[in-house]
Amino acid sequence: MVSGQVEAEREWITHSTDEAAVERVCAATGCPRGIARLLVSRGFADEASVRAFFSPSLSDLHDPMRLLGMQTAVERIQRAVRDREPILIYGDYDVDGTTATVLLKTAIELCAPKGSPADVRYHVPHRIREGYGMRTGVLADASTAGVRLVISVDTGIRAFEAATEAKALGLDLIVTDHHLPDDAQGVPEAVAVINPAQPNCEYPFKSLCGAAVAFKLAHAILRASCASDAERDRLERMLVPSFLKLVAIATIADSVPLEGENRVIASLGLHELRNPVQTGLRALMEVAQIPTDRPPTATEVGFRIAPRINAAGRMDVASDVVELFLTRDAGRARELAEKLNRLNEDRKATETNALEAIDERLSAIRGKENHFPSTCFVLDDAEWHRGVLGILASRIVDRTGRPALVLTHEDGQAHGSGRSIEGYHLLDALTSTHNEDGSLFTRFGGHAHAVGFSLPSENVAALRERMERHSAPRLSQELLAPPLECDAELDVEELNMQFHEWLERCAPFGIGNREPIFYTRSVLLSGNVRTIKERHVCLEIDAGNSRFSALGWSRAGKLWTETCRKMELAAGSRVDIAYHLRAKNNAWHQGLELELVDVRPAATD
Repeated sequence: MVSGQVEAEREWITHSTDEAAVERVCAATGCPRGIARLLVSRGFADEASVRAFFSPSLSDLHDPMRLLGMQTAVERIQRAVRDREPILIYGDYDVDGTTATVLLKTAIELCAPKGSPADVRYHVPHRIREGYGMRTGVLADASTAGVRLVISVDTGIRAFEAATEAKALGLDLIVTDHHLPDDAQGVPEAVAVINPAQPNCEYPFKSLCGAAVAFKLAHAILRASCASDAERDRLERMLVPSFLKLVAIATIADSVPLEGENRVIASLGLHELRNPVQTGLRALMEVAQIPTDRPPTATEVGFRIAPRINAAGRMDVASDVVELFLTRDAGRARELAEKLNRLNEDRKATETNALEAIDERLSAIRGKENHFPSTCFVLDDAEWHRGVLGILASRIVDRTGRPALVLTHEDGQAHGSGRSIEGYHLLDALTSTHNEDGSLFTRFGGHAHAVGFSLPSENVAALRERMERHSAPRLSQELLAPPLECDAELDVEELNMQFHEWLERCAPFGIGNREPIFYTRSVLLSGNVRTIKERHVCLEIDAGNSRFSALGWSRAGKLWTETCRKMELAAGSRVDIAYHLRAKNNAWHQGLELELVDVRPAATD
């Protein structure tokens, strides 16, 4: 949070709901009216859709064979396993890429007949030395080592040069990816390209993460290897749920929409994580201090498991993650998990140092007018570590509400990551700026909300100028300060543990299934505003026979201490509050509390 930045007052809106549908949902499920209104407002208005939402099952997963190219890929892998051809899985260094590598390697090895193990190797690129994407030199080395089939995971959809090199080397290439293909060039030439986002693919869900696409291939080849109905039944009952543990972690970590099939994957995978049998996964959860006697939450995965996995690729070598999830040695697993934990601490320290410099720059940009310009920020510094650029871009978005590109420099090349806000398509922006002369970037890719790229350092000034020119007319006030979408109005009497239990059944929350925002009118403050660490606040809400603490955390452009001061809040004030509902269950505080999203003076009669 940049000190002094105060959010402008926002309009609150609540989408109207069909009260007859609310009644039907309440009658069918027995849920509170506030939960029913939430469901109806999000499109779940009949009994069948509501029950499917509350109880996702394996039958809700789409058939992997509906993916374009799947049949060809399965047949090629079967031939490689049968003929004992060496196979190389070409992964990526983040959570999505490393878990995808583990999933596919495990599945191919399980397909091999007893006594004839499959030769499955893997390459996870080094973020600094190699960067993102497939490299021709790696393919040449693989060919020399006898590899005849290369399968990419979470990468490859724009690897045209690598595909050409693979063909010249006599390597068969299967691309599995989820990133957007190049509109102009299409997809690389390969034996098969599996990507629900590619043209002419009729797969009904387009927003899978890379590990989920790899899982679809794994599911298909395992199903094809089943020799009997009994084997197929075991696959669907035991192996598929087990695989979903890692797929859920990747789905949550990669910030794909938690709706449709992704929500099914996340829900089922989180449920399976209550008992992490795999040695490395259990060690990682123990190091992250996540109980293994209950399913973790999406928040725990996103903020405690995923950062430790990502830390390997950011600060060292991501192949440690693959080894962690493949090893059966408990001692080695613990050693690797503790290493990831240390790397994550190093990452946080590196991030903190860079953020100090970034905050100074943001303060200067904000200036005396105390507001940020309506533009995409482009910040660069040769001292910033390449491994944390994406995180830094996310922090700038949090602090300013603007999209951001963050770069560092090395040997005349600038390497960057970008993050965006809802409504501003960052990959389209990079494509547009590059197409002005076709020579801005050395390479770039990603999607609407996140991008990665590199360019000559001498081109950074042009990038900054072009991004400002592209973003300024598109970042309207409505985009930068959208209305606050509230899901339902609640009376304080409705706030109880039973309501919260129903709310938990609506999880996991994330993009596409955002955490609900409720609002309550004219609540009475029973005490003066309490300040926490000079930046955050606690309001005590009088609810008749009970009290609630409402906590305001200063972040994302809102300084709660300043907001409360300007509103002159004190004991006896009446306000409308918008909030998330939280449950506390520890030795010193049990019950509910509210996390403030916004507050405004209550209307007077």
